[in-house]
Amino acid sequence: GQLVESGGGLVQPGGSLRLSCAGSGFTFSASVMSWYRQAPGKEREWVAICNSEGGTTHYADSVKGRFTISRDDAKNTAYLQMNNLKVEDTAVYYCKAWPEGIWGQGTQVTVSS
Repeated sequence: GQLVESGGGLVQPGGSLRLSCAGSGFTFSASVMSWYRQAPGKEREWVAICNSEGGTTHYADSVKGRFTISRDDAKNTAYLQMNNLKVEDTAVYYCKAWPEGIWGQGTQVTVSS
């Protein structure tokens, strides 16, 4: 199986981005999907999770109210809508499928004026 993230880039503080995570080679609809991020010099941290039916989501306190995780199983794709971005959101963002344990290659998000 494989996951490919896209949608990262450079954005000003207060701006928005939507990340995508396209899955292939496994049963995407049966997988729990998560987003993680890793800032320079820091450990990878969990950001958000969405259950296999999309009805249950949870967020890290640092992004709650600003980020939204969702999924479109018809497209085998998970999303992370990021609003009101802050400088401290700068990181490489990764998606992960569970229980397969598949990670994507990451997409860079830079928040800077």
